[in-house]
Amino acid sequence: MLVGYSSSSEEDGEPGSEARSRNSRRSVEEDERSRDLPAKKKARTEELDPKTRLPLPGCLLSMFLDDDDEALTEDSSLHGGRIRSFKHERGNWATYVYLPYPPEEEFEELLEELLSTLGAHGLILTQQEEFHLSLSQTVVLRHHWIQPFTQSLQSGLSQCRRFACSAATLKVYCNAERTRTFLGMEVSTGHAQLLDLVRVVDKTMTEFQLDTFYKEPSFHVSLAWCVGDQTEKMKELLQELQSLVDNREEGPFLLRLDCVEVRCRTGNKTFRFSLKTS
Repeated sequence: MLVGYSSSSEEDGEPGSEARSRNSRRSVEEDERSRDLPAKKKARTEELDPKTRLPLPGCLLSMFLDDDDEALTEDSSLHGGRIRSFKHERGNWATYVYLPYPPEEEFEELLEELLSTLGAHGLILTQQEEFHLSLSQTVVLRHHWIQPFTQSLQSGLSQCRRFACSAATLKVYCNAERTRTFLGMEVSTGHAQLLDLVRVVDKTMTEFQLDTFYKEPSFHVSLAWCVGDQTEKMKELLQELQSLVDNREEGPFLLRLDCVEVRCRTGNKTFRFSLKTS
């Protein structure tokens, strides 16, 4: 008997033809899915609740402070009621030159008595955080000026000699903006040497087009301060306060300041310049 064999490829194709057919269909389906994928992703993104989105890191948000944030840094209640003489800006450094005064025990006792007396008359003063004698006004220094500015001071002050000065007379001061009143102790000896230091500091200020010191300065060490202009009321109490200075058991108090080192405070940095010994 003769057996007939069908040659139809639909029934008996070549080996592997069925696998190739399945792969072909799978690739077509994947292409169709890939074309639809961007649209589906976009739809899902639009459907997301904004609350589920990740917030920006704080370091990025702080780069773009708004007016409210800037107003917060200028809030006087955060600085004991003090008001800035100039608006704070990034890259600007508040700078001043001074002679430091390390307080002695007798001075601290006297200051406590003075503040107590003022408080009894309704004047509450805040003790200075540190005590010094100013040789310049407070000026604004750009950050990139700090190094040449301090180098100029070093060059001039290295030629100045050490000396001593003293103070014994209380005096009332008020800043130019009339926002703070100070009780200070005015220098009585060493005035000429202090003027020599000011001339050196003023030369550096002029180089950088900054304000120089007062023409007729009243050199003093500030003891305490209060908010506002309380000049008249404090002056009425000066005689009583001065008696606390003059009538002590050990004799009149004399504030002695050994001027061996000038300092410059700019922002949070402090530079020291030693004076010549002889």
